[in-house]
Amino acid sequence: MEATTGDTGRFSRDFFARDTLEVARDLLGARLVRLWNGRRLSGIIVECEAYIGHDDTASHASRGRTRRNAVMFGPPGYAYVYFTYGMHWMLNVVTEEEGFPAAVLIRALEPVEGIEAMRELRQADRRHLKDRDLTSGPARLTQALAIDGTFNGADLITGDLLWLEPGNPVPDHWVARGPRIGVHYAAEKDRTAPWRLWIRGNPYVSR
Repeated sequence: MEATTGDTGRFSRDFFARDTLEVARDLLGARLVRLWNGRRLSGIIVECEAYIGHDDTASHASRGRTRRNAVMFGPPGYAYVYFTYGMHWMLNVVTEEEGFPAAVLIRALEPVEGIEAMRELRQADRRHLKDRDLTSGPARLTQALAIDGTFNGADLITGDLLWLEPGNPVPDHWVARGPRIGVHYAAEKDRTAPWRLWIRGNPYVSR
């Protein structure tokens, strides 16, 4: 499908208004971009997870609409950012039609632009932290790209601080699928659903 709109070089709203698993599949290889202090920080998406509908007991939406998860019920192409474990921000992209709660959690990036700035934001020891550890996990990547709760509800189509750009398509034989991580509380059907997708063999995938 047509991935961009106009001359923006970004994904269109229609790209996100599709089946969530299709969106998750097509986000592999795409680029997440954060404009921070006038600098582009970006990375290639190498791992993500889908959360789909009211009946997905691993999803926040299974509890009904609340102030916290309201963005999930909104239009596609917006950021759903939430705080977890009292210390980590998580970045999701809302998918499907308005009113149906679904989103894709961005789990890992391969850093491309602004790597030294990412090190500063991670407050990392430059001598010891490897590039692959900067953004290999949903909490790490939000810290490395200075993404926090102020981005909850941000429009990723028209926003000027956070957006997504198409990248190089990932061949099907490079795509691996398996159960989502950290959803032990969910029903068995949802714990075992192969809704985590990643680029096979990529060293930046979370461990």
